[in-house]
Amino acid sequence: MNARLFIFITALVAVGSAQVSFNRILNANKEPQNWLTYGGSYSSQRYSTLDQINRENVKNLELKWVFQAKWLDPFETTPLVVDGVLYTIQGNDVVALDALTGRIFWIYRYTPAETRACCGRISRGLAIWGDTLFLATLDAHLIAVDAKDGQALWDTTVADAKSGYSMTLAPLVIKDKVIVGTAGGERGIRGFLAAYDARTGKEAWRFNAVPGPGEPGHETWGGDSWMHGGGSVWVTGSYDAETNLTYWGIGNAGPDYDGDVRPGDNLYTGSVVALDADTGKLKWHYQFMPHDEFDWDAVQVPVLADMTWQGRPRKLMLWANRNGFYYVLDRTSGEFLLGKPFVKQNWNAGFDEKGRPIKAPMTKTTKEGVLIYPGNQGGTNWFSPSYSPRTELFYVNAWENTSTIFAKRDVEYQVGMSYTAGANRSIVPPLVGMAMRAPQGPNFRMEEENYSAVRALDPRTGERKWEFKMSEATDAGILTTASDLLFSGGREGYFFALDARTGGLLWKVALGGQITMGPVTYSVAGKQYVAVAAGNALSVFAFR
Repeated sequence: MNARLFIFITALVAVGSAQVSFNRILNANKEPQNWLTYGGSYSSQRYSTLDQINRENVKNLELKWVFQAKWLDPFETTPLVVDGVLYTIQGNDVVALDALTGRIFWIYRYTPAETRACCGRISRGLAIWGDTLFLATLDAHLIAVDAKDGQALWDTTVADAKSGYSMTLAPLVIKDKVIVGTAGGERGIRGFLAAYDARTGKEAWRFNAVPGPGEPGHETWGGDSWMHGGGSVWVTGSYDAETNLTYWGIGNAGPDYDGDVRPGDNLYTGSVVALDADTGKLKWHYQFMPHDEFDWDAVQVPVLADMTWQGRPRKLMLWANRNGFYYVLDRTSGEFLLGKPFVKQNWNAGFDEKGRPIKAPMTKTTKEGVLIYPGNQGGTNWFSPSYSPRTELFYVNAWENTSTIFAKRDVEYQVGMSYTAGANRSIVPPLVGMAMRAPQGPNFRMEEENYSAVRALDPRTGERKWEFKMSEATDAGILTTASDLLFSGGREGYFFALDARTGGLLWKVALGGQITMGPVTYSVAGKQYVAVAAGNALSVFAFR
C-alpha cells in the first residue's frame, strides 16, 4: 500500500469515532476523559473529575509532546478532546491531533479576508456536534468542518468584516443549533448573537445586543447612537438545560470613554443576557455597568452552580466581572443576590435594592482624565475562572491595577475604522498582536498595589480565602480537578499547579512564552494528561 494512503486511512480510523450528540455534551461530566466544550461543560465550571494527577504526584509531571503552531499572534485557543483526538486552531486553521502522541491527522486551512479586528488574529476555540466541528472566523464566517477528514461542509457569512465585524469566540452548540456572537465594538459595529442550523448553516434566530427601534431597551439609547453602539460578544456563553436558557456576556458600549455621545443606560451593553435557546427571545438581563465609560466589557464566562443560598437550594450564576466586582445572580430570574469587590475599586458607592450600581462622585470621564480602579484592563478580563464543587471555592485570575481615562468629544463614525471617544493610560498593557508589551521598560514588575494573582473566593460571600501572587499580569484561564489541583499560568511564561484548598505552589515549569488560554485535562487509555498553550506552542504533560 502507498505510504501516503496508509497514513490517510489511519487518520480516518483514528478520528472516525467523533460522534458527539447533544446528550453527550449535556452529560459531559460523565466522560471526563474528554473535553467537549470551550468551558468543559455547559455550566462552564472548568472542573474535571479526573484525579490521577494529584497534590502528591503532580511534581512528577513530564512533557510528553508539543504542537508548534504556525502563527505568531496570541494562542488563546482552548482545545477540544474527543475520544483520543485533540482539535485546536492555529490562526484560523483547524488542526486534528492524536491526543496521545501529538501526531497531526489533518489540517483545515482558512485564510480570512481582510479584517478590521482590533486585537490580533485570535480564535478561542471550536465546537463539535455529531462528527462536525464549527469554526467562528476572524472575518465573521461560521464554517462547518468534517471532524473525520477536515473537509469544509458549509460556510455561512455571519456579518460584514469590512464594516468592522469579526468573531473570536468558540461557538456553542445547543441541541441542533450553533450559537455565535460578533465582536468589533471598537469599530462601531452593532453587536448581536445568532443561532444557525448545525446541518445547513441557515440562521435560526438573532438577538440584537443593541436594540433597534421597536425592540425592548431601545429607549436606553439617545438619538441614533444605537446604530453604532458596540455590544461585542467576545467569549462563549453557558447553558442550563432545566430552564432551556443560554447566558452570554455583552461587551462595552460604543464609542468608548465618552458617554455624552450616547445618553442613557445603553442596553444591553455591559450586561449578561438570558435567552431562550430555541428562539433567542430575551428572558431576563442584568446590567453590570449602565452607561459604561471605562471599556469594561461584561464578556467574562458565566459560571453556573447549584448550591444552598441562605438556607435553601438555588440555581446560581457566579460572575467575576471586569469592573472589579464578584456577583451572584439567580439564573432562573436574574435576581441580584450579591455584589462584592474582589480587587481595589473606586467607582462604585454601593447598590440599590434591585442591584443597580451607584456610581461614586468624580468618576465621570473628562478631557483632563479621571483615575479609575480597576484600570481599563479590568479586575479580570475574558479569561475563564473555575468553580470546584469539591472545595466549593470560586477561582479567578485577578489584576490589581489602575488607569487614567480621557474623554474626547469630537469623535466621528467612519465605516470599519476605529470608533473611540477617548483614550486610557493603564499600568497594565493589553495583550495585543505579537508582542508581550512591558510597561515602564523591560525590567518592570507588577509589585505592591499593582499585581496579578489567582484568588480563591467563597462563592456565597465573595470573601477571599487565599491568593497566589504573580510578578506579571496574566491572561490565563483556570482549571481545577477532583484531586484538589488548580492549573494556571501567566505572561511570565510559567505553567503551575496549586493546592486548590490553600493556594500553595506544588509544581511549575517555564514554557518560554506567555499563557493566554485555559488549560484542559483529559485521559487516553487510562492515563491523565494536561494540555496548555504557551507562546505559540501547545504542550501536553503526563507521567512517565
